[in-house]
Amino acid sequence: MSHKREKTATLRDVAAKAGVSRMTVSKVMRDVGNISDETRQKVRQAADELGYLPNSLAGSLSSRKNLMVAVIIPSISDIVFSEVLSGVNAVLRPRGFHTFIGESHFDPAVEADLIRAMLSFQPAGLLLNGGMARSADAQRLLEKRNCPAIQLWDCDETDLDFSAGPSHAEAGRLVAEHLLSRGLRRIAYIGAELDKDICARRRYLSLRSSLAASGVDLISLVCEAKPRQAETGRTLAQQLMRLHPDIQAIHFLNDAMALGGLSHLHEAGIAVPDQVSVIGFNGTSLPNTVRTKLTTVDVPRAAIGEIAAEALLNMLANAHVNGSWRAAIRLVQGNTTRKL
Repeated sequence: MSHKREKTATLRDVAAKAGVSRMTVSKVMRDVGNISDETRQKVRQAADELGYLPNSLAGSLSSRKNLMVAVIIPSISDIVFSEVLSGVNAVLRPRGFHTFIGESHFDPAVEADLIRAMLSFQPAGLLLNGGMARSADAQRLLEKRNCPAIQLWDCDETDLDFSAGPSHAEAGRLVAEHLLSRGLRRIAYIGAELDKDICARRRYLSLRSSLAASGVDLISLVCEAKPRQAETGRTLAQQLMRLHPDIQAIHFLNDAMALGGLSHLHEAGIAVPDQVSVIGFNGTSLPNTVRTKLTTVDVPRAAIGEIAAEALLNMLANAHVNGSWRAAIRLVQGNTTRKL
């Protein structure tokens, strides 16, 4: 797949479009000088329409290849995304590339600001986390970019040059099949921030529709205001069991929330899995299992970063790259769901 883009807009192009001098454009971009608001607005509008981005490295890279790769993930403290990033670095660093990291916190406005700032450094490539509602500003910047752009964590959306990740719809179906095969009918879902995380919402909707196809109505408890962490899982599990004490199984948005939910169930004397089965997502709990092995959908997190980085290197070498890579996911049976 080719990643060639139209010629990058220059300061001269912006000056011509705005009908001002190059010096005026330079001053507006640097926010200096005694320039009228009307002229500033005219210059910035011309720059936006042309997709002009001033080079923040001030020409220091003009005589050599830029070896910086920009990466935007929701949170570096989230083990899922930190492991994806680790996979990216494992491939790029031995090849002399360096990653420049930004955290979007699932905020479209923050993501747009980061894209703007990072593209101004003229990076060799841009890696973005999938599953976000991208703003119009971000879309416009991505359309005008002059480097390959790759989507991480989601193979279902293919609007960029390449995407690497699991099918979140498949994950939802796997969970539904697992629970239904064990004769469970009173099934609940616990999650958080589904308005921000499109991938998580896609898993949830797939779970719900798969259960509905078998005549099972999913009971949902989702909090948009709480983080996707263990304490939230614990709090919501407590609320759920108070409202629906006959629940037979709970699927949590991720492993962290599932472990929090398990802590409440154990303290409340609710037998797992005899009374309530519990299943998570992402597999981050598996390496730390001691006595309780959570049933979860395992995702090859580091491999997603590695494949994305390899695709970027191939694009930079003008080699052919397929449009997406679908990560193989697997449901790992632990001791928190009934065995057949």
